[in-house]
This record gives sequence, C-alpha cells and structure tokens, in this order.
Amino acid sequence: MSAPPESFDAAFTKAVDLGNKIADKNPDSDVWDIADGLLAGALQYWLYSRQPCGDPACEDCLSTSTAEARLAELKRLVQELATDSEYFHSPTDSNAGRA
Repeated sequence: MSAPPESFDAAFTKAVDLGNKIADKNPDSDVWDIADGLLAGALQYWLYSRQPCGDPACEDCLSTSTAEARLAELKRLVQELATDSEYFHSPTDSNAGRA
C-alpha cells in the first residue's frame, strides 16, 4: 500500500521543519546528531509500519516478510530517496570536478 503524495510531502516537510526547530532552539547542538536522531526515529516508524500481516502467503507483505527482506527494501528506498535529493551531490564533495 503506497501513501498518497500529500502524506509523503507532509511527513517530509514536518521532519525537515522539526530538525530546523531543534537546531534553532539548541544552537550548540551538532546538526549531525539532530539528523541522526531524526533518522533513527524515522527508521523505527518505517520498520513498525512494514511488519508483515502474519499470513505467509500474503503477496502484499512479500517484500517485507522477513527481517532481511525489510532491510533490503529499506536499503533500496534509502538509495532511491538519497539519489533523488537535491543535497546528494555537493560542490564541496571530494570527487567534485574543479576547473
């Protein structure tokens, strides 16, 4: 079951807003720690939402029917979302071309 685009966009925006609010309220915090905490929470929710229904023959649950399958699906999704991000490539990447 896939979420409607509005749900994805709302969750995405709220997660970014939350990270920014935490960083603004705690200017001495490490933004990497904030991002890691948001990611850990998102992972927990994602894993919770992908628990199989219990029917071993359920085709809807096939891609998440085992812990290994859930991890593979999570890795696939992370790869897709990361490479689609406007922040995936940075002009300061060590492998960025410089003229």
